[in-house]
Amino acid sequence: MRIRPYQDDDRDEVTSLWRQTFPGEPHNEPNAVIDAKLAVDRLLFVARDQGKIIGTSMAGYDGHRGWLYSVAVDPDRQRQGIGRQLVDYAVDVLKTKGCVKINLQVRATNAGVVAFYEALGFVVEDRISMGKLLTH
Repeated sequence: MRIRPYQDDDRDEVTSLWRQTFPGEPHNEPNAVIDAKLAVDRLLFVARDQGKIIGTSMAGYDGHRGWLYSVAVDPDRQRQGIGRQLVDYAVDVLKTKGCVKINLQVRATNAGVVAFYEALGFVVEDRISMGKLLTH
């Protein structure tokens, strides 16, 4: 398995993986997310094995804090260390940019993943997460 930055010819496989692992909300339509991400930076990474994309991670950095926005692993390949390697790769890239703290959010409906992130050194912080959806 190899992890590397997203390339434009990865789009079809990435959108397929995201539709499988992140079903749901219209504001998370994979093509729109990729377009918006690439308009800002290229902190989108893919894990490829045997010619197929099996995972992705997407990060961000604003010069102050880093964010881990998403980690997706093909359901048939989960619990094989791929997610851990994707997170480690994103963390390493953020470190090279000078990032000293990385935040992430976990949906309440996906609380089972908290143990995964805790095993990677993330901690639950005493914060209130707020958001405002700007699209209808």
